[in-house]
Amino acid sequence: MSASGDDGAEQKPSVEVSKDANGLDVVILKDPRGFSAQVHLYGGQVTSWKNDRGEELLFVSSKAVFKPPKAIRGGIPICFPQFSNLGSIEQHGFARNKLWSIDPNPLPLPTNIDDKAFIDLILKVGDEDMAKMWSYSFEFRLRVTLGPHGELGMTARVRNIDSKPFTFTTAFHTYFSVSDISEVRIEGLETLDYLDNLQNRERFTEQGDALTFETEVDKIYLNTPTKIAIIDHELKRTFVLKKDGLPDAVVWNPWERKAKAMVDFGDDEYKYMICVEPAAIEKPITLKPGEEWKGRQKISTVYSSYHSGQLDPIKVLESLGSFG
Repeated sequence: MSASGDDGAEQKPSVEVSKDANGLDVVILKDPRGFSAQVHLYGGQVTSWKNDRGEELLFVSSKAVFKPPKAIRGGIPICFPQFSNLGSIEQHGFARNKLWSIDPNPLPLPTNIDDKAFIDLILKVGDEDMAKMWSYSFEFRLRVTLGPHGELGMTARVRNIDSKPFTFTTAFHTYFSVSDISEVRIEGLETLDYLDNLQNRERFTEQGDALTFETEVDKIYLNTPTKIAIIDHELKRTFVLKKDGLPDAVVWNPWERKAKAMVDFGDDEYKYMICVEPAAIEKPITLKPGEEWKGRQKISTVYSSYHSGQLDPIKVLESLGSFG
C-alpha cells in the first residue's frame, strides 16, 4: 500500500484503514490533489469516489442500510457469482454482502502503480451459508486504485481452486451520481442488441442515436465497446467508462414506482442516479480447475467535454490513460 510522505517531502497517495459511522471497516484512498475513494470491506464495495473539489461522483441512497446482511444500496456493489435472481443464490449473488479481507498476498504490481493509491482485497469460500448456495472453492481478488487524475480503477480476478469446473456471471453494479436523469444521455450503446429485463429478457436492437431517459429502464446491452460515455448536460460533466473482459453493459434506473417500493431507496432518488454496469452475463464464464478470469473497469471524468451531443475525442483520450 502507498503511504504519505514525511513532513516537507513530496506528498504521495495514501491509504488509511478506518471505521465508518456504523462501525464497519473501510479503506480510504487519497491523492494529494484532493481526489479520494472509500471502500467498505463489507461487500468489497466502493461507496465513495470524490473529485478534487470534494464532489461525490457515485450515488449512495440516503436510505441505504449499512448493517449486514443487507447489501449497501449504491456505490459499486459486486455481483458474483450471478447477476439477477436465479436458483438458490440470492439476487446478484453473495459477494456484495460478505466480509472481504485485505489481501495478504496480492498479485504483482504493475510498474506504473507508484502514482496511485490502491488496496487489494480478497474473498474466499469458507462461509457455511455461502457453501450451501454455491459449493465451489474459489478466490476472488479485487484491486481498487485511485489514479493521479482522480480516475477510479477496479480489477477483478476470479480463480478456480476447486477440483471441478464452475460457471458464473458477474457485474460491477456502478451507481453514477447525476444532476437529473432527464439531463443524462449515454453514448456508445446505440445500434446494439440488448436483452430487456422488463420484457422477460426479450432481445431487441437499440434504435436511438443515444440513450436518454423518460421511464424505467433495465437492459443488458450485448457485445458493447470498451468505452462508454455518460454525459450529464446540466453539470457539463462526462463519465468515461473503460472496460476489459466484461463484454456486456447493464443500464438501470428504477423510476418512480419501483423507487417507492424499495425500502432502502428514497422515493425521488431515481432522478439523481443511473447505473451503467460492465458485466459478463449473456455468455457465462466457465473456469476449469486452476484457471483465472480477469475483468477491469476504469472511470474518469471529463468536464465540458461534449459539443452537439458528441464527445470531444481529444479530451476523452487524454482522460483515459492505461489500466492500473
